[in-house]
Amino acid sequence: MKLVWSPETAFKAYMETVKSCEIFQDSSVAELVSAMAAGWNAKVVVETWSGGGPIATSIGLAVATHHTGGRHICVVPNEETKEKYVEAVMRQYDQTAPEVIVGEAEEAMEGLEGIDFLVVDSRGNDGLSRIIRVAKLGDRGAVLVCKNACSRAGSTFRWHSVLEGKSRIVRSVFLPVGKGLDIAHVGATGGRGKKDMWGGIRG
Repeated sequence: MKLVWSPETAFKAYMETVKSCEIFQDSSVAELVSAMAAGWNAKVVVETWSGGGPIATSIGLAVATHHTGGRHICVVPNEETKEKYVEAVMRQYDQTAPEVIVGEAEEAMEGLEGIDFLVVDSRGNDGLSRIIRVAKLGDRGAVLVCKNACSRAGSTFRWHSVLEGKSRIVRSVFLPVGKGLDIAHVGATGGRGKKDMWGGIRG
């Protein structure tokens, strides 16, 4: 089994996210990420969130998993942040309540399996590489997204070095959306490739 792209599901999630995030000044990241997660039929969607950060992307992921029937899991640092997160998401999108794990992101990732869509924030996250490295990705492959990637200017972050060869990078791309999206598509375990949505080889 592989991640298979569905343009119809992507479009539905995109349009619903546009409507759900209309109060936000800039929801382009949320709309794109929602369409990607839904389009790839992601079943285990994981994100990290810090108190006071923008909530639009989280709403987009909630919309996506509503369409795919998957799990939307958010890792937050403490109980206070958990309350703020759940309240903020449910205020804008009450169709599904996200699962929230309290604790260090790196430790939380070690307790999750089969992740096929991961969103982490590059801004103010010194453990970014470690979080991605310990994530247990699904056999179908995975899409990894670093938002606010422009804040990494001058860093040595590289997808291949972060994953240490444990996963096969099918394609990576930087998109000038919001404050930068750095995206990598990890191939499925084994199997021969087919063309993916970017024109590369899908595992």
